[in-house]
Amino acid sequence: MKKRKKRFLGILTGMLLLMVTAVPVKAEEMELYAQSAVLMDADTGRILFGKKEKEVRAMASTTKIMTCILVLENTDLSDTAEASRNAAIQPKVHLGVYEGETFYVKDLLYSLMLESHNDAAVILAEKMAGSVEAFAKKMNQKAEEIGCTDTHFVTPNGLDKEDAGGEHRTTAADLAKILRYCIKQSPKRAEFLEITRTKTYEFSDIQQKRQYSCYNHNAFLDMMQGALTGKTGFTGKAGYCYVGALESEGRTFVVALLGCGWPDNRGYKWQDMRKLMTYAMEDFQIQEFFMDVPLPELTVENGIPESGKRWDRCTVPAKIEKEPEKKIQLLVSEKDQVKLVCNMKTKLDAPVREGMVVGSLCLWLNGEKIREQDILAEQDVPRISLRWCAGEVVKDFFKI
Repeated sequence: MKKRKKRFLGILTGMLLLMVTAVPVKAEEMELYAQSAVLMDADTGRILFGKKEKEVRAMASTTKIMTCILVLENTDLSDTAEASRNAAIQPKVHLGVYEGETFYVKDLLYSLMLESHNDAAVILAEKMAGSVEAFAKKMNQKAEEIGCTDTHFVTPNGLDKEDAGGEHRTTAADLAKILRYCIKQSPKRAEFLEITRTKTYEFSDIQQKRQYSCYNHNAFLDMMQGALTGKTGFTGKAGYCYVGALESEGRTFVVALLGCGWPDNRGYKWQDMRKLMTYAMEDFQIQEFFMDVPLPELTVENGIPESGKRWDRCTVPAKIEKEPEKKIQLLVSEKDQVKLVCNMKTKLDAPVREGMVVGSLCLWLNGEKIREQDILAEQDVPRISLRWCAGEVVKDFFKI
């Protein structure tokens, strides 16, 4: 799809120029099964659509995306991990390990993400942190680093549980942030995508006593062109949950769904995913905006005119602060509001120094400041002094 370009014209002293009008889509305008939902621009983290996106809910096995990325970032894939009794007694869905069995970390990650095995999550957590409780602490630390303000992890597998910090919980907005981190920001994002996109995987325990086959249950991977990754989840408390990502024409979208139906409505999450991703691809396009406007010369009171004639008007040219790239790409729809605001002083008082800030140029998207650049004076302007005035009088005298 051909990218559209937008170039702004300058408006001075606080006046606004709208290039795209109307208002963002409201949650009530789109009917979804999910009790909470988010559509996010994965490149910027901007929420494009939300339905009760800040409401705290249980998240079930979507938890495992955090478990996976933490293990990838802190453990060698060739390391071995032994199943404890705690791991062996985890409920279904599980790999069915026995206490004392050992596995490679890499194999357990495929078990975790393709089949959503609860015992694999516990083995990995205990391998990395020594205990489930210590691992949950690291999960919460990472969530805070990512910017999740309403998330609390108690288990590495998403089973409903509570500790001193409260219930195992998140919001659709936070869950989308976590997946965005996994696929866009983590140093192990390539490994995360490789694991979660794999269709089938076979492995054995290190002792070669048992063989295991894993099949990816993420139906979204085959549902829409450009599907990148995702993770399902279900508990009686959480209902069906899902978080997934899609890439199309240079755009990457993340959708998070919580409380998206209960048995026998497991298909609701796929309907919501298709609806939100279709809306994203049809309504949001990458457009180019330019932080570039024509700037007038500013009047400098009590300044020495460039002509050197005391009766001439003294002015100084202004320039936009230099940046490697003035062009900005934004993912916007026709319902978004984009404004370029140029605020400049109309008069300056001498002396003026080259590089002095005389104003600012701000790009706003739906009331949020996206970019700001200083406007600078291009040159020095000295102040009129008695000596300069005396010199001008002498010059005029000898011209007579």
